[in-house]
Amino acid sequence: MEATQRLKLDEPNSESLLPRFAEPIPNVTVTVGRDALLACVVENLRGFKVAWVRVDTQTILSIHHNIITQNARVSLSFNDHRSWYLHIKNVQEVDRGWYMCQINTDPMRSRQGYLQVVVPPSIVDKETSTDMVVREAANVTLTCKAQGYPEPYVMWRREDGEDINYNGESVNVIDGEVLHITKVSRLHMGAYLCIASNGVPPSISKRVMLRVQFPPMLSIPNQLEGAYVGQDVSLECHTEAYPVSINYWTTERGDMIVSGDKYEAVSMDNGYNKYMMLKIRSVDKSDFGTYQCVAKNSLGETDGMIKLDEIPAPSTTTTEVPSTTETTHKKKGARNSKKWKHSENQILEEYDVEEWRDTDGEDYTLPSLGPPEGVTRDAASLSSTPWWLVWTSTILCVRSHRAAFLLTSAFFLDATITTDFR
Repeated sequence: MEATQRLKLDEPNSESLLPRFAEPIPNVTVTVGRDALLACVVENLRGFKVAWVRVDTQTILSIHHNIITQNARVSLSFNDHRSWYLHIKNVQEVDRGWYMCQINTDPMRSRQGYLQVVVPPSIVDKETSTDMVVREAANVTLTCKAQGYPEPYVMWRREDGEDINYNGESVNVIDGEVLHITKVSRLHMGAYLCIASNGVPPSISKRVMLRVQFPPMLSIPNQLEGAYVGQDVSLECHTEAYPVSINYWTTERGDMIVSGDKYEAVSMDNGYNKYMMLKIRSVDKSDFGTYQCVAKNSLGETDGMIKLDEIPAPSTTTTEVPSTTETTHKKKGARNSKKWKHSENQILEEYDVEEWRDTDGEDYTLPSLGPPEGVTRDAASLSSTPWWLVWTSTILCVRSHRAAFLLTSAFFLDATITTDFR
């Protein structure tokens, strides 16, 4: 008070001698649970004192070097009577608000700073849906309640990233705390994530599993299979059911098939889908007939038929390539036999060649492809030779599996061409 009274009696320029704030008090944002620091910088403090006050509650926290509040989380530090620091440890939401730094001048001088306390999002479990099991075609509502500061933004999406069939549209994300599905189907089955975020890390999510119950259904890729005796064959069935179905194979007599040396039953699950395969090893006559794949759960059962028919075994065809052969042809009454060589494309060995008799009653044999050895004629002798002597007619009766072919060849000689027959 004495310092204040003396200043009042001084000259008008005494204003420059009063304490003043060197800078405003910055606003501070801190995450709940961390420590906060508010700074007040005063110049020319001289004999005056600094105090910290909570504005909204009018609570005095400190006066000069002394802590007044009973809050053990509040402390004070200073530097050369110029910088005065208010420390708040383990900040809570109740600490959010305005804080004032005062100097006891007359009138009082002060500055204010705001302490913002942010809270990362959290899920309110008691107000959030848990795992659900519903019947197909029912209506489903999933709810997710989150809290934090600022108020969290909430959205729903599938855990596997697939789109959601929502109100007739295919969407990847649904905004809001409530996810309402009308006439739920097995395609909606899966894990859903409720994700809450407000810009304060970390974001948080909760997983809600939606299970849709329905009786078994099955499809058969091939209802008719064929196999030959000795072949291995596989029969296939695809089923859908939830709860998970019991699947098995039966014979047409209704006997359940168990895996062993003859049969191998395989089953693979993928969610509510199941793949069934029956492998039959070394099929014999008794294996042909009808087989049945069966699926059962608590809501019902279904089955499907597959017929296994016998087909002819594949035949193996071997083709032999004929080689060049020598064939001996005899003419009745001739002492010396002559050998004639025929090329592969005549293929005489594969057919029977019948002898035909000429008009004189003599035997007629397959003629040669040229004159006998040692016979040579010039053009003159050829031109004087009657045409019917150099005309050769060959009739082959070729016997095959289904037809007989009559092959006729004729050779005409031109007198103007000189041919040397060797």
